[in-house]
Amino acid sequence: MKSTCIRSIRGRQVMDANFRPVLEVDVITEGGFLGRGSSPTGTSVGKYESFVLRDNDPDFFEGLSVYKAIDNVDKIIAPSLIGMDILDQVSIDKKMIELDGTSNKSNLGGNTIYSVSIACLKAASRTFNTFLYDYLTTSEIKSLPLPTCNSIILGGHGKNASFQEFTFCPFGANNMTEAIEIITNVDKEVGKVIAQFQRGREAERGKGHGWIPPFTDPEKVLSIIHEAVLNCGYEKKVAYALDCASSELYDKKTQKYCLNGDLLNRSEMINLIKDLTEKYNILFVEDILEENDWDGYIQASKEITKTMLIGDDLTTTNPLLIKKAFELQAVKGFIFKPNQIGTVSEALDAHRYAKTHGMLTIPSHRGGGTIWDDVMEIGIGIGAQAAKSCAPRGGESIWALNWMYRASDENPQARIYDFSKYVNFE
Repeated sequence: MKSTCIRSIRGRQVMDANFRPVLEVDVITEGGFLGRGSSPTGTSVGKYESFVLRDNDPDFFEGLSVYKAIDNVDKIIAPSLIGMDILDQVSIDKKMIELDGTSNKSNLGGNTIYSVSIACLKAASRTFNTFLYDYLTTSEIKSLPLPTCNSIILGGHGKNASFQEFTFCPFGANNMTEAIEIITNVDKEVGKVIAQFQRGREAERGKGHGWIPPFTDPEKVLSIIHEAVLNCGYEKKVAYALDCASSELYDKKTQKYCLNGDLLNRSEMINLIKDLTEKYNILFVEDILEENDWDGYIQASKEITKTMLIGDDLTTTNPLLIKKAFELQAVKGFIFKPNQIGTVSEALDAHRYAKTHGMLTIPSHRGGGTIWDDVMEIGIGIGAQAAKSCAPRGGESIWALNWMYRASDENPQARIYDFSKYVNFE
């Protein structure tokens, strides 16, 4: 038997960044190489993501335990995959999809299947004594993702609901070191600006380590970050981004969005974003409308010309949905979260389609997901254009930023992706 064949697979329960149970899987090859992987769970989860299998037993971890997923790994998946070649990711993933037999991986669990899938990929990379990004790249790394920072994180439901993330993007940085320094300085300054609005009361951090602003009006929140950018002298080097997470704001009965105490229809949401792009240099806007409103996205893409619309809940790293988005000209790119679709192979197919058709791929770790999420390393390997992380606090954010730091150091020829051809706000 070849040394790259799978010798054993086993699962266990560990805890994620929000101290919720999460499945962890070890895959070991005949050659003794270990791949260890987990599927993160986001704070905001789209309707069309692969199914997250939990036990729903209130006596164990408030129903969030994953012992059923462990059983599925040990008793169903492992016996079927042992002996397969770790270098044949497509066949491994296809086998698990067949074992599950559902469109959303609800029998075995999308979190179960993805944990095995990513563990197999990592075991394959270890076989060559290399990192994931080197294993995935087909040539010399010449471009690195633009790091972005979700400095203020809100979201929620009810009359005080707002957009989920207010982000700044150091698109004018000359190198990765400068980009990280800009993120550090601006995020700290955001806290100082908030304190000024609060008459000296110190700013506090909330979801995803983001700052909590004194108000929820999107324009006012953006003005805080903009003032911080101006105070730091980075006006020419920083743009902004928004994650509206509009599915969280949408009320099906009224078919309106509850935002900052107002009820907005589709056209009003589109006009709001359009107005913001007239006032601020916004690089991209994510999930401007709810995840089923394809007609609305088509309308928005025609009316909003000074920024790029990006899909997340709309596209869920699904090759079929990304193909639909391109054909309808609904968005210019998608947020890359491999656990949304449930296997490495399908996620890479989504990226390849996007790349072939001129769409952006933007990897993002999940808010409150696993600290050790591999998505940034994958993003570097596939040549993603930008990358999303939470505020530069906490393990998951620092883990993500440090991967780009390391890749920059190890690949001095690589430069941050040049967004000049996409910049429409100047």
